Amino acid sequence: MIKKGIFTGLPIMLGYLPVAITYGVLAKQAGMSLTELTLMSVLVFAGASQFMAVNMIAVGTGALEIIIATFVLNFRHFVMSLSFMNQLRNFSLKWKIPLSFGLTDESFAVSSVNKDEAKMEKGALFYGTILIIAYVSWIFGSFLGGVLGDVIPDRLSQSMGIALYAMFIGLLLPSVKKDKRIAVIALFAMLINALCIQLGMSTGWAIVVGTIIGGMSGIYLLKEEPA
Repeated sequence: MIKKGIFTGLPIMLGYLPVAITYGVLAKQAGMSLTELTLMSVLVFAGASQFMAVNMIAVGTGALEIIIATFVLNFRHFVMSLSFMNQLRNFSLKWKIPLSFGLTDESFAVSSVNKDEAKMEKGALFYGTILIIAYVSWIFGSFLGGVLGDVIPDRLSQSMGIALYAMFIGLLLPSVKKDKRIAVIALFAMLINALCIQLGMSTGWAIVVGTIIGGMSGIYLLKEEPA
């Protein structure tokens, strides 16, 4: 099971490393110490939220705005965790708690297409191996990026800031392809964010308000017509 988990989790590791390195470089550029940016990966372990937090730190956003924005952005994990725990309903609580901590978009997707292992005697080792590989590779990549942030030229590190926007666009496009209404929600959230900034609201709170109102608009825009 462990060997199978290693081979299954290898693509996640290969995908995480370059993104984590980019996060580390940007975090260093934003003024975070090597210890701080590495600990964020250890304790938070959420790529999109960490990129957003780094951007908010760079513009001087307060801790409260960052925490609220992270909570809103990661709210989808409640849904994913419920689905994942239902898949692992035969496992004991001592396995469910650590496995739920390591759940990310990528590990959830991989685990969801490997459901048969949940019925096997040592299936927990399979899922645990996948999550550990993802967790360790993200932490190592973050640390390496923080080290490189002190070595690579400033011009190159500054140009990596585009990775923040590229990552969120990459997360958005698959959903937009499935349903064009997602694009409307995203544009609406952007407009709310821009309006809040024009009204004198801080960047951090503008992100929070835009995210909440934009997300709530989806309740109406994505409502399914009755059959």
